[in-house]
Amino acid sequence: MNVETQKDHPKLQPLYTLPPITDEEMTPLVKKLVAVIDGLLETNQRLNTEAQQMRDEIAVLKGEQAKPKFKSSKMDENTNKDEDNEAKGEDGEEPKRPGSAKRSKTAQLKIHEDRVIAPAKPIPAGSRFKGYRDVVVQGLVIRAHNIRYRLECWETGNGVYLTGELPPELQGHHFDPILRSYILYQHHHCHVTQPLLLEQLQEWEIDISSGQINALLSSDKDIFHTEKMSLGLTH
Repeated sequence: MNVETQKDHPKLQPLYTLPPITDEEMTPLVKKLVAVIDGLLETNQRLNTEAQQMRDEIAVLKGEQAKPKFKSSKMDENTNKDEDNEAKGEDGEEPKRPGSAKRSKTAQLKIHEDRVIAPAKPIPAGSRFKGYRDVVVQGLVIRAHNIRYRLECWETGNGVYLTGELPPELQGHHFDPILRSYILYQHHHCHVTQPLLLEQLQEWEIDISSGQINALLSSDKDIFHTEKMSLGLTH
């Protein structure tokens, strides 16, 4: 007895497809609801397929003919394959709802600054404010950051002087741990030569000489590597 299996039937299409959801509408609650709806639609599709399979098996057991199979033409198959490949993309990943890939790129980014931009045209009287359309632009801030430590000096009643002290990581240095670690990382990991490092740092208005760079690269390496690891500047 030949009984048709699930793979013999054309793939059932879901009864409902979610419309595209904008970034502004995709709140955490909406994300959870969309996930629930997707699961229900998938379950419903599977149950419909299994139900049809059981109806066909019962029909065969009764001596009746099962539901006829309709094979799509090769043109339809090629069209479906092209659509599937286009939806999956070049990396073969499963298709996503419109806008989901864009959301995943910037949703987890830490925002350091907000800039509000009003429309270029004047706002007519009676207009209603409808919120913002957020656009996240990634950037990098590279500039000199000089700190003046003002060490307080006190004289006690008996003539003893008390003076504030620099943090341990700064004592004996004129460059902070981040700058020193950056120099080490660029030279040892990125293979940037000392002359190029000097040119780069001076362009950023860092007052440093070639001798100071050489001293940083040749002395106290263990201390610098420890500082670099603590700052996350490792492979």
